[in-house]
Amino acid sequence: MIHMNNAKRYTVTAALPYANGPLHIGHLAGAYLPADIFVRFLRLKGKDVVFICGSDEHGAPITIRAKQEGVSPQEIVDRYHEQMKRSFSKLHISFDIFHRTSAELHHEMAQDFFRDLYEKGVFEEKKTEQYYDEEYQQFLADRYIKGECPHCHNADAYGDQCEKCGNTLNALDLIKPKSVLSGKAPVKKETVHWYLPLNKDEEWLKLWIQQGEYKGKHHHDPKTWKKNVMGQVGSWLSDGLQARAITRDLEWGVDVPAEIPGSANKKLYVWLDAPIGYISATKQLALDGKIDSWEKYWQDEDAHLIHFIGKDNIVFHTIIFPSILNAKGNYNLPVNVPGNEFMNLEGDKISTSKNWAIWAHEIAEAYPDKIDEFRYVLCANIPETKDSEFTWSDFQTRVNSELVAAFGNFVNRIMVLNKKYFDGKVSSCKAYPAIEADALSVVAEAKEQMTKCIEQYKFREALDVLMTVARDGNKFLTNYEPWKRIKTDEEEAQTVLFYCTQIVANLGILTQPFMPQAAEKIFSMLNCKDLKWDDVGRLDLVQSGKELGETKLLFEKIDDDFVSAQLAKLEESKKNTSKSINYKPVKDEIQFEDFSKIDIRIGTITAAEKVEKADRLLALTVDLGFEVRTIVSGIAEHFSPEEVVGKQVQVLVNLAPRKMRGIESQGMILFAEDLEGKLHFVSPPAGMDNGSEVA
Repeated sequence: MIHMNNAKRYTVTAALPYANGPLHIGHLAGAYLPADIFVRFLRLKGKDVVFICGSDEHGAPITIRAKQEGVSPQEIVDRYHEQMKRSFSKLHISFDIFHRTSAELHHEMAQDFFRDLYEKGVFEEKKTEQYYDEEYQQFLADRYIKGECPHCHNADAYGDQCEKCGNTLNALDLIKPKSVLSGKAPVKKETVHWYLPLNKDEEWLKLWIQQGEYKGKHHHDPKTWKKNVMGQVGSWLSDGLQARAITRDLEWGVDVPAEIPGSANKKLYVWLDAPIGYISATKQLALDGKIDSWEKYWQDEDAHLIHFIGKDNIVFHTIIFPSILNAKGNYNLPVNVPGNEFMNLEGDKISTSKNWAIWAHEIAEAYPDKIDEFRYVLCANIPETKDSEFTWSDFQTRVNSELVAAFGNFVNRIMVLNKKYFDGKVSSCKAYPAIEADALSVVAEAKEQMTKCIEQYKFREALDVLMTVARDGNKFLTNYEPWKRIKTDEEEAQTVLFYCTQIVANLGILTQPFMPQAAEKIFSMLNCKDLKWDDVGRLDLVQSGKELGETKLLFEKIDDDFVSAQLAKLEESKKNTSKSINYKPVKDEIQFEDFSKIDIRIGTITAAEKVEKADRLLALTVDLGFEVRTIVSGIAEHFSPEEVVGKQVQVLVNLAPRKMRGIESQGMILFAEDLEGKLHFVSPPAGMDNGSEVA
């Protein structure tokens, strides 16, 4: 079995966030907080580790945001890169570097990867049909296309992935695709791209992922990979891998090297470009003199590579990036990819478009004194194996009943008692075997239990162990009641408080990965530092007679007004988002008798042509089963004749005929108009017979 202690060093990455908008608590709980806890734990153990992240500044989401705001993509990435960098720092996410993929160094390294794989003959050059927006005169990259997922039928799947079911997609597989730019159905147009032939990697990928073997060596233990990760990757492998386009027709991104024939106006696919950002960031660390070599973290076989991600990035980190690294040669593959699920908020999905979110930068700016509280509650709700939920009432309950009443109260009581009875110094310790044994039982197993949990990426369980130590410390103090014993046996009372102080010191060490501010306060109060993970379990961490520091409250209660204000803020932001939508007013009330007169039938459009001298009109031939009718419809600005032929539609058949441009229209086809004014067919379920009545 590959064990963590066998590694000489660790390369820990957290998913590169898109620099097209602010981060929210779902991002923090999914990738960044778990990664930070893990890295802080490794550092406490004295391990050689680099913690790598940076902003992903290429790809369609960036350019879409730029078009929406009428600014350049560079303005977008500069704004959000700096915002995210500040937020991570204030939230105590301890990256060794937060780099960016727009950096010249990154462009050079990404192009070197492409050039090397091209020269090795890894890529396949293919002429294919891809979606093209005629109105914008532009090929549509994956995120410029939305449509119905062919797997789960989510209506808002992207051209590369469905964020509801997690399946990776090909844009051409989408049902009813539409351009994000114009809102219209795209056409297919020929273009040439280079493809990564994942189908040729299928055999070794299965061996590596499912059995842990890579190049004849035992690379990792598959049993240590999360079930949700193995399930998603296993599904992808069982469906059979397909070659994937590794370049795009875009204006923004890393250029395909100019010396390669056909490279004009071609950019690297973001999932070739972005993960190489982990490597270029590590190289920048070396150039800055913070490490002596970037290669040893990526190419030394005794270095462990671990990717922390959300579930929407699982396939890219377990299939595509490993295939790229394997093709490049002499690079490590990840020993684990601990991908988490999604976090919900107050009974609903977090939605950036609906402004239903708690934003990371707002937490960082508004509540600098409550960062540990947020870290604690988010850790307690990390969506490790299934989606979790954050609520403000749970936040209040956990802070007040766990952090304040149990953890903080214990530490405060020990400090106050030491000040009161022993002039603010650590009391002396005499031989009381029973007291020592009871004190030892509080901390004896914590190190081993928490180590096991953290190494298995079970951070919620590790947090439970921490809180158990705090609660057991309270029980130890309550059982021995030094405030009573000091009246009858001062040495016994001194001994009790000595061991209580040692429990506090142990708590300080155990707390560091989760709540670094609280740990710093504890060490300041104890007037000690440089305690490491291996010190946990000892009862001699703070010497008798040592002067204690100033007593500080670790945490403060969350009152009802705070919670009410946060809930009101959420609701107000949702209202403001709704207010920005121009809903059409509801029409005048009708009676049931009026509605019952309507006769709607299923029909199929068999022919269509533009009406002469009428830009908005199409003349449609509709087969209703019992007869064929001509219907004139003002949809030419939304659909071409070719797009509508073959569509099964709902038709109002008992509408009085009327002439339009000399053509008698014998009914009306029903459409839905979205909030942006785009028309959509109200299609009946598949397989309905023409002439069927809509009741």
